Parts: sequence; C-alpha cells; structure tokens
Amino acid sequence: MRAASEAGTGIARTLSVALAALLAFSQAPARAEEAPAATESGVVIRKAAVDVANEPVVTPDASNGAAPTVDAPPPTAEPAPAAEGPPAPVAPSEPLPAAVYARLNDTAPLLQRLTGKDREAIQAFYALGNFKPVWIENRAFTAAANAAIARLREAGEDGLDPNAYPVPVVGKLSRPDTDAEIAEADLKLSAALALYARDARGGRVNPAAISRLITPTLDLPPADTVLTRLAASGAGAGDVLQSYNPRQPGYLALKKRLAGLRAGRTQGAPSVKLPDGPVLKLGMSDPRVPLLRSRFGLDASAAGTLDSAPGEADAYDRSVADAVKNFQRSRGLPANGTLTRATVAALASSSVPKTSASEADILVNMERWRWLPPELGPNYVFVNVPEFKLKVFRDGQVRDETRVIVGKPTSPTPTFSGMMEYAVVNPSWYVPPSILKQMLASGRTAGFEVVRRGGNISLRQPPGERNALGFIKFMFPNQHAVYLHDTPNRSLFSASTRAFSHGCVRVDDPFRFADAVLPSWTQERLKKLIGKGERTLRLPEKLPVHLAYFTAEVDDLGSYRTLPDLYGYDGPMKVALGLAARSEAVAKAPAKEKRASAEAARSAPRQAVAREAVRSERRTAPRRSSDMFGEPESAPTYAYPPRSYW
Repeated sequence: MRAASEAGTGIARTLSVALAALLAFSQAPARAEEAPAATESGVVIRKAAVDVANEPVVTPDASNGAAPTVDAPPPTAEPAPAAEGPPAPVAPSEPLPAAVYARLNDTAPLLQRLTGKDREAIQAFYALGNFKPVWIENRAFTAAANAAIARLREAGEDGLDPNAYPVPVVGKLSRPDTDAEIAEADLKLSAALALYARDARGGRVNPAAISRLITPTLDLPPADTVLTRLAASGAGAGDVLQSYNPRQPGYLALKKRLAGLRAGRTQGAPSVKLPDGPVLKLGMSDPRVPLLRSRFGLDASAAGTLDSAPGEADAYDRSVADAVKNFQRSRGLPANGTLTRATVAALASSSVPKTSASEADILVNMERWRWLPPELGPNYVFVNVPEFKLKVFRDGQVRDETRVIVGKPTSPTPTFSGMMEYAVVNPSWYVPPSILKQMLASGRTAGFEVVRRGGNISLRQPPGERNALGFIKFMFPNQHAVYLHDTPNRSLFSASTRAFSHGCVRVDDPFRFADAVLPSWTQERLKKLIGKGERTLRLPEKLPVHLAYFTAEVDDLGSYRTLPDLYGYDGPMKVALGLAARSEAVAKAPAKEKRASAEAARSAPRQAVAREAVRSERRTAPRRSSDMFGEPESAPTYAYPPRSYW
C-alpha cells in the first residue's frame, strides 16, 4: 500500500518540509515566474513573483574607498504579490479514496474518546497515502489489520476494556460493502488502534484529576506514529501494539495475578455495544444484525434449503429473533423477540462479569505502572510511598534498600520521576515562609541566622547535627522542590507507618545510601566531611529517581500483598476506571485517611524526642502549596540525636 510505504516520513516531517519550502520561496528573490513546486506530501506551493527591476542597486565607489552606496528602486504602482500558502488538500478522484476523504471531513466522531489532536494526526496520516484505505484490501482486512484486531480483542489481558476499541465489520455476505462503508470501517479501526496505544501508555486517566501531586511525564504516542508502525508491521502488528503496554517485572507480575483471578471465575457471554438505530422486528433488515449473530453464536446468515435461497446477513430472521427473545427472558425484559432500546442497553452491560474488589485493586495498580517511564533505566532509585521503603537498583538488580519517612496525608509526597544530579554534605536549611511566620511569632529563632535570599528576608539554619536536613541531602530538581535527605529525628524510623514529613523523603542510614549512589565516595570518606562546611558532590551521571505509589504488588518471593492506601488515591482511581461508583469512593477516602493517621499515632515511638517531633510538625503544617515542600519537614524544635548516630 502507498500509505504503508510513504507514511514512514511522518506527518511532522511533511509539515516542516512544506513550511520550510514556503519560507524559502517567499524570501528568496526570483528572476521570473516559475513553475509550481511540489512538497513530499503532494501539496503544491507557488513561488512569489518578484520584479528584479524593483530591487535595490548596490553601486561600489572604489575611487575614494567609501562604502558602497545603495540606489533606492523607483516607486511602483503596485506592491509585489505575497507568497501563496499551501492550498487545502484536494478530494481524490478515485471513488474509494474520495469516500475516505469525505468521511474525514465529516464532523461526526470516529470514536467517542478520540482527541481532536489524534483525529488531525489520523487525517494527516491518510493524506500521505492519498486517502487510500490502510487496513482493507479487496473488501477484506489485511494481515496487519487482522493481527492488530486480535490484540484489541485481548485487551482485557492488560487490564484494558475491549469494548473501548470496537472492531468494525467488513465483508458482508448479503451484498458488497459500499465505498462509504469501507471508508468508515477503515477509519474506525485506525481510531481504535490509536486509542489503544494511547491508553496502554497511560492516557486512560488524567493523573491530575486524582491529585495535583501526581505529575508523571506521560509518553503518549501520536496517532500517526502508531498507525505508521502498525501498517508497516504486517502480521507482526499485534506484537507492535502490545509493546505499548508496560514491560516492567512488577507490571507483568500483576498481569499474571489478574489472569489467575479471572481464570477461576465463570465468564459471561461477551457484551456488545450496538450503534444507534431503529427498533427491529422479525422480517426487517439492519446493518447491526451481524453483530447480534456474532453475540449469540449464530451462523453469518440463515442456511439455504431446497425451497429457499440462503438468507442475508443483515436479515432479522427467526433465528435472530428467537435468540433475542431468550436473552430478554433471562434478563427479565418483555420476551417478544423485538430489539428494543432496553434490550440494546442490556446487551451492552449486563453480560459483563462484576469486578471483584481484589481484581479492582490489581487493575488500579496496573494503571499506575503506565505512569512510569517505559524504561526505568539499568540504575535507578525507586521509592514506593505506601511501603515506606527505598530501593537502589544497579544493572537492573536491587543493590540495597532502606526505610524512609514520607509525607503525611495532609502533605503527601508527590508522585513523579526525576534525575538525581548531586548531593550536598552539611546542608543549610532555609526556613520556608509559612514556618517562618510561626517561628517569628513564637520567638523560637535560637540558632538561626537572618539572611537575604532572592530579595526576601529569611532564616537560615547552619549545618550541624541539629539541622532539619541532617548531614546530607540528595537533589533531583523538580517542580515540587522535594528531595531525599537525612534527619536528626532518628527514632521516627522505628514506626511501622512512617508518614511524618511535609512532602520530602527522609532516608534511614543516609550515608549507606550515599555509598550506593555516589560511586566515587564511600561512607568513611563522606563521614570525614561532616563539620567541614557545606560541600556539593556531583554524580558522574544523572541517576533516575522514581517516587511511586503502589498499594498492591507481587513481592520478590512471588507473594501477592496489599499496602495501606495512605493518601486515599485508590477510590478516585477506581471511579476513573469505571470500577466503582463515585459515591462509594468519596465515602471511603476520608475514613482511610483517618485510619492512616491513627495508625501512625499508635505506631510512633513513645520516647520524648518522637512525641515532640510529631507535635511540632502538626503545629507547623503548611497552609499553602508553595510552602509545603522543599525544605523543612519539621519545626525548629529539635532534640540532640544520640551520640551513637550511625
């Protein structure tokens, strides 16, 4: 196909070529009217006509060494014509491409959830192939189409909804498909494939709708890129489409767990979403009938007999009416065999097995894997907030792990990926505005210095054993201004639920952690720097840091376990994925937060140091998001750590 051969250039390259050509032709002087120039996309761009007689004449004056003079051109009656922009695509003359072109220019949606940007990309993709169908040849699906369709129908394996990617029907037995029907089917399959790839990479749920602190960098593939790859893959298109799903071991383990749960459950008949149409009665014909035949396992058409010819696939005959009647009876509907609106609604929803609570937990956490980068990197730091644990990976294997303290439910630790660039030994702490006001009002400023920072007055706590950031912090610049760091309140690490900070992540045994992420520094060398002034240590290579939020996982021993929903994110996620009603999620979220806070209070150590730290953090809870993160996880009332610090 021409689309498959030409589309590899990509729409972005085509548009840039056209724009570059337009600018070049409009700016460069021409000696005469020239013939139209064609770009790679077939769009004709005409060069502007320029009158050389009206150009300035440069006259060098060599006799006196003066600079060349410029003679102004004589005035002209009419200005030179402006360059013409690329004309709109012209409708193809062949009937089938003309039908594709017409459908693309129709405002009716191809698929409900398809974005306007993706629709434009699909239109550009087809324009590269002169609007010829991509997936249908000789009124049948191509090998690439069949392979991709097989993956769409198995979308449930990856926690996606197969009904979100409807497969069009082609090749009617009763009559040939019209050009308009082929165009519709080809474009709707393109829309379904583009939407699947987008959903597989994390486009189903808007993370900001769950929390403004969930800020992943999503790699959502453009529709034209997806279609170009699939069309060129032939029988391997299904594998290409599958590759948009995560491939991390944690995701694959949850996928396997999901398959095991579903294998032990009786599956109902597949649901079918029928397009809008009239009420159907015995003897009528309608293009939706083949979908009903497929739903009820009927032959594609009624078989012929000695006295009658074979029936048509679109015919609402006795076999279809009887199947509809039996379905209506099983659902408590009037069993008259007539396809009513109530029957259509029941066909679309009632046959889908109810999702269990455990299955919903798995689906929510599979979706969270889509929010991480496709490749975490061979070396990286991974923090699972609800687990209160940090792991360091080297060459894909866990090298070390340690306990961490994360943000309270009132000041959650953000979820995102960043790049660690450097560490600071003996860091200073600059008090954020919200805590600064409280400190000045209470007079608790002993040990702090007044400094000017960014044109504002601030308080600075010098490096030392009582510094809020401890002896070292690890920086990965980000929009939330959070980082990993040490803390003087060592006793808090003995709590089972370690949600005490204002958003940053406090690391237990930070010098052992530094030994794992700073290849040129050992614990012993780093400890010798303590008390010698602030020092920045840059990493030889930036190290990915992933702050994640997983409440269900399969551990290294293959055991499935769930973790507390510390910030109440699971409920809104289930609502967004259609796994729970909104009222249920809203009712449960506050209770979860209260339980998490109560558990944190019960599990906190009873030493006086810990009690004072918790009380001071509650007194200094930030009121504005700009003050929530970054420096200060506790107020400036500190107790000395024990002498045996390490």
